[in-house]
Amino acid sequence: MTIKSKDDIKALREGGKRLSRVMDALEDVLKPGITTRELDALAERLIRDGGDVPAFLNYQPAGAEYPYPATLCVSINDEIVHGIPGKRVLKEGNIVSLDIGLIHKGLVVDMARTLAIGKVSEEILQLLKITKDALKAGIKAAKVGNKIGDISAAIEKYGVGAGYGIVRELGGHGVGHKVHEHPFVPNYGASGTGPKLQEHMVLALEPMFNLGGDDVVLDADGYTYKTADCSFSAHFEHTIVLTKKGPEIVTVS
Repeated sequence: MTIKSKDDIKALREGGKRLSRVMDALEDVLKPGITTRELDALAERLIRDGGDVPAFLNYQPAGAEYPYPATLCVSINDEIVHGIPGKRVLKEGNIVSLDIGLIHKGLVVDMARTLAIGKVSEEILQLLKITKDALKAGIKAAKVGNKIGDISAAIEKYGVGAGYGIVRELGGHGVGHKVHEHPFVPNYGASGTGPKLQEHMVLALEPMFNLGGDDVVLDADGYTYKTADCSFSAHFEHTIVLTKKGPEIVTVS
């Protein structure tokens, strides 16, 4: 667990705004017929044009057999996270999670959104809304003096209330000097448990809910996590800084 300096936080705020603008640009071009590779190419170009570095490209997390080969994670329908861009074409009725990070002045910021392509069912729209609302609840609980479990319980409440599967193998994490830092922030848990939240901690919170059950499988590519029952999954993420005045979202324009 690292406590960030004032200079670190200043850079994170700058980087967060830059990353949010990249995400907005990606959302603007989402439509049936675009390939995941085209989205990845745009993401990399926008990050580099801003003078920053893609955080995920060539990053090798613990346990991975090879570095991640893209700037953007693009996960479609039953894919939860870490989908590798390629030749796949987005179609009407898909939902797609865009997960992206950049390095600005040596500091990493990370965010994700799940978006509908064209018309989708009311059931899927509700999945997106509740997962996004769970992120808001988790952020609200991220107050100095609280515990990690307070964030986890706030997120879990939304998933359980809607009857969704909650992804347990993956969750939020510290971020800043590295893509993944301590502490791990599960999307389920008990209030009042876990490490104490301190001023100037930086966390990436990311609820992941499934229309079906909790169980997940890892694809043969070694990165893409999918729902075991092939149900649709949603994922939202923000990078936040913990301050005395409350949690501050940095990944906003």
